[in-house]
Order: sequence, then C-alpha cells, then structure tokens
Amino acid sequence: VVETKNTEKTSSNLKPLVFAALFAALTAAVAPFKIPLGFTPVPITLQTLVVLMSGAMLGHVYGALAMILYVVVGALGLPVFAGGGSGIGAILGPTGGYLISYFIAAFAIGKTLQLRKNPKYFDYVVAMIVGTAIIYLLGAAWGMVVTGLGVAAIIAGWVLPFIIGDAIKLLIAAYIAKTVNIKRYLK
Repeated sequence: VVETKNTEKTSSNLKPLVFAALFAALTAAVAPFKIPLGFTPVPITLQTLVVLMSGAMLGHVYGALAMILYVVVGALGLPVFAGGGSGIGAILGPTGGYLISYFIAAFAIGKTLQLRKNPKYFDYVVAMIVGTAIIYLLGAAWGMVVTGLGVAAIIAGWVLPFIIGDAIKLLIAAYIAKTVNIKRYLK
C-alpha cells in the first residue's frame, strides 16, 4: 500500500515536470520563426506566445520552470533562441533582457490567475497583459544598459513596434489557455 501511494505521488509530480519540458521544447520549436526589423535588434517572434501560455496553463511554478529550462538550454549552447541563437552571449547581448524576463513573466501570469477561483477569459487577458508588461520592462531596461540608448529611443524601437502583434498573440494565448483544459492532465 505504501508503494502505491509513493508511486502515485511520484507520478503526479512527474507529469507537471514533463509538461514544463514540453513547453520549453515548444518555445524552442517556435524560436526559428523570426522576422528581423532593420531598425532594432529585437525581432518579431512567436516565443512570447508560448511564454504567456506556459504561465497560464502550467501555473506559476511549472510555467516559470519551463522558461528557466528553455533559457538554460540555450545558455548552454543549444540553438534554441530566436533565429537559432544560443550561448551566454545571447543572454548578455542587447535582447537578453527579454530572455531573462520569460520565467518572471510566466511566474507572474500563473500567480495572477491563481488568485482567481474560476478565471474567465478576461482574467487570462489581464494576467497576460501583466506578463507582457514584464517582458517589455525587463527587455527594454536591459537594452538600455547594453546599448546606452535613452528611454525614448528604446520605447520607439524596442516596444512600440511590437504592441499590436503582441496584443494579437496575447489574445490568442488567452483563448488557448482558457479553452484547453491542461490541468486535467497534470493530476
């Protein structure tokens, strides 16, 4: 009887870890699809779509873990960042703040949704707005540190051009996260 309980506990702990690894892999899978913009080193990517979904669908702990795993794998040299980038240089480079923000954003999204007993679509949207704001804030702040650009230049080139696309990704991610009941598989 003790073995059965331990096996069930191990199994229930293993499933969220597997899903965290799958979301890290999904983030890596969409990373090659990037659209570079000539006026900024920040490309248009689908990575943030997965970041938003990981926090909303896996919760604050496993959503953040998925993004930590993604960043660590990329830092170790696997080409999983936008356009096949990798290594510590990518993290220390101008767009590294965005990469570092991913696990913080996923954590905040999961935690925000956890505060709601039965979150509605609007709650998902609000949580993902919080996560997107974190991504912008940390990405832009790190960009300022690395490039020496001022606030106005960073906002004009590193934030404003992405708002419409990110709003669309956010609405799609909120719909997917609300519609797909992944929690039943995590038990």
